[in-house]
Amino acid sequence: MTTIADLILTGARVRTVDRSRPVATAIAVADGRIIAVGSDADVEAFRGRRTEVRDLSGTAVYPGFVDVHNHHEVAGVTDLFELSFGTSLDLDAILSLVRDRAASLPAGAWITGGSWASTLMDELNTSSARRRLDEAADGRPVMLSDDSHHNRWANSEALRLAGIAKDAIPAEGVTLLDATDGEPTGVLLEAAGILVAQAHARAGGLSAEQHRAASRRGVEMLNSFGVTAFQDAAASLEILDALKSLDDAGDLNAWVVSSLTINDEIFGHEPVGDDLIARGEEFRTAHHRPDFAKIFLDGVPPARTALFIDPYLPDDAHGAHFHGTTTMSFDELYDWLRRVAERGLGAKVHATGDGSARLLLDVVERVRAEGFTDTPFQIAHGQFLADDDIRRLVDLRVSADISPFIWYPGVIPDALAAVLGDRAEHSQPNRSIIDAGGLVAGGSDWPVSESPNPLEGMQGLVTRADPLGRAPGTLWLEQAITAEEALEVFTINAARAMGLADETGSIEVGKSADFVVLDRDAVAGPADRMIQARVLSTWFAGREVFTA
Repeated sequence: MTTIADLILTGARVRTVDRSRPVATAIAVADGRIIAVGSDADVEAFRGRRTEVRDLSGTAVYPGFVDVHNHHEVAGVTDLFELSFGTSLDLDAILSLVRDRAASLPAGAWITGGSWASTLMDELNTSSARRRLDEAADGRPVMLSDDSHHNRWANSEALRLAGIAKDAIPAEGVTLLDATDGEPTGVLLEAAGILVAQAHARAGGLSAEQHRAASRRGVEMLNSFGVTAFQDAAASLEILDALKSLDDAGDLNAWVVSSLTINDEIFGHEPVGDDLIARGEEFRTAHHRPDFAKIFLDGVPPARTALFIDPYLPDDAHGAHFHGTTTMSFDELYDWLRRVAERGLGAKVHATGDGSARLLLDVVERVRAEGFTDTPFQIAHGQFLADDDIRRLVDLRVSADISPFIWYPGVIPDALAAVLGDRAEHSQPNRSIIDAGGLVAGGSDWPVSESPNPLEGMQGLVTRADPLGRAPGTLWLEQAITAEEALEVFTINAARAMGLADETGSIEVGKSADFVVLDRDAVAGPADRMIQARVLSTWFAGREVFTA
């Protein structure tokens, strides 16, 4: 007996991302699943008296986009509760926003948010800049993140509440000091900023309901860009609880894979490590899978907190032979990856330097040799890889979690060039990874990126240029990929890396009815105009969860 469809879409340019049938014109949906894909005539047999039929009149249908790396709740918090600004602002503009925000808040209230450009670090790194921030905040504590969200700038009151002073410098991370008076400038690198984050939490932080609201808002924004599945790259207990609560209430409109934070170098999450992993299964639901652990193996190159095979450019603080560091030794990283694998979890490992990437591959090689052949491993960012390590990445089946949003020409590449020189021009070897048979999975790293729009990421992969035209030039154009490959990167490839390929990532019979309707076929058009395609509607499990 033929199943009667709840919904039939016809007259579309359907890019299925199923290589056995890459293009169709119609799909049929029943009970939240795809029951037919083909021509308009093919799906006619599934029409019933109550079937909703929509003629899409030549618009495009893609699988729901999949984002392998974002911080959706952080973005929701920023949107709902914080001061949000872009990296194009200079110091004066940032201070003006802080001043306006302070005027709307009661005395003693925290001002948090971001993101300031990493290229501003030298300008912020003075006692005089910190005093200007004090004046703008009018006595209120301030904590602002940079564009990597690894580093913070805090004012005097925030430092006081965190217990950071000239004679009380945190042992973790790096607290930058003014060259003239020896006082903390308020620029806190990596884990040094956690004390300030904890001081903010002690002052009240966010309630459980606010965490749920932030998570819901993050998913809403992702849906508006056609995203129906994503991996939260550093989940806390509060994020896990929010996702479970939303799904239990029928309000989680995306597949979510969470990465349980092992070592927290930047957020100030508690608990982390074993205590958090032990509780992961409490939060598993129909659409939420706490299936990965997250390890920060290094920091970010602009702060010289990532390990490189060749040294950074010389500077006064580090000299001419500084290679950077990792947060873990070989043995420490092995211990964690082995324990994660024994629990049946995957691991997302943040490694931004080529030396950090090599250490990760060395450890994965040992873990694979010990019989953990199916454990999914992702290298988060993997933006710098030695040539010899590309083949190893593929052979060891480590997915490349890439974020084109933060490497096409712009602020962050400029910051990389300042510490790496010409090496910064050879970032994200995606063409080489794909040609070697590797899995390249697309992520936004939002809100490190200003937008989670997958079409921006896709255009950047194809053109190696800034899709928004903010910066000139291209970045290692030889590593460009095709538009069809870019669509795979942000759909089926990301789903495979996350362990969701059986559910989503392509338009195939039996899969969840997750798709996005665009006003044009961005893949078929000019490569430099992909982002001009507009999302008309987003569908998750057969339900319309966003409409323009």
